[in-house]
Amino acid sequence: MNLHANAKTCPNSRELLARRVIDQGWSHARAAEAAGVSKRTAAKWVARRRRGESMADRSSAPRRVPSRTPADRIEAIELLRRLRMTAAEIAEILGMALSTVSLWLKRIGLGKRSRLEPPEPPNRYERARPGELIHVDVKKLGRFERAGHRVTGSRRGRLTQLTAAGRGRGVVGWEFCHVAIDDATRLAFVEVLPDERGETAVGFLRRAIAWFAERGIRVERVMTDNGSPYVSAVHAEACRELGLRHLRTRPYRPRTNGKAERFIQTMLREWAYGRLFGSSAERTRALPFWLDHYNFRRPHGSLGHKPPGSRLAELQEQPG
Repeated sequence: MNLHANAKTCPNSRELLARRVIDQGWSHARAAEAAGVSKRTAAKWVARRRRGESMADRSSAPRRVPSRTPADRIEAIELLRRLRMTAAEIAEILGMALSTVSLWLKRIGLGKRSRLEPPEPPNRYERARPGELIHVDVKKLGRFERAGHRVTGSRRGRLTQLTAAGRGRGVVGWEFCHVAIDDATRLAFVEVLPDERGETAVGFLRRAIAWFAERGIRVERVMTDNGSPYVSAVHAEACRELGLRHLRTRPYRPRTNGKAERFIQTMLREWAYGRLFGSSAERTRALPFWLDHYNFRRPHGSLGHKPPGSRLAELQEQPG
């Protein structure tokens, strides 16, 4: 119950006021004076007590709203929505305002199309051997040449890159973080590259395979999304040359490549946005130090709070 800041009574004090009049024989004027309210207010609470009603405030909402949407209309909105109709289509069929249909869809929890699907169970899995599967993905980051407003506190003098159409983007270009993470150990390899074209993705893949090989990991499979660099002919040829089986995620199911997605979240939080950098070049120079910390010192929750390097050592020591 939310009482007004200047309210002189609450349910308990109203109950006390009414008992003083009804049970103890106080006059309305005396009880009102003791409670600091008017005689009329005291009479109101005494009358409610005698009728056995609640001492709480009543709702200020009107009892009847002629323009309120009928319950059968709300049910029809829900039924049509579950047939995957849009709010505009439902409004046209029922002859209702689009704003009204949208309001009720939001109230009944069906405003988004994703709410129509039953919740999917967690799809947790872990490969048994290092290198059995690595997850590869790309994250685009804005490039900057001097500290921005997060450092200086001022938005004046921001650098702007012009597109072909002459419009500004507010940045001086983009750079792309290519990541590869081993499914079994969570050991990660990252490079900041100028683009995400097929040739660039292939070069990163070759260097990632070599990096894992230096640590005794022979990569067998690689999983990516359906982005253009990974469906290119040059990427397919590289996978055949390297003896890799290429797996791709189902459309609109990024959770299939969830280990890469989760690693990118951690990377952004702890490295890219974890401290203030004067330029993107300075940020890139800090990446190897953070990556070494992630791989060999930072506790990982899914690995029993051990770093990925410890998991690698444990799996390599196992016989067979």
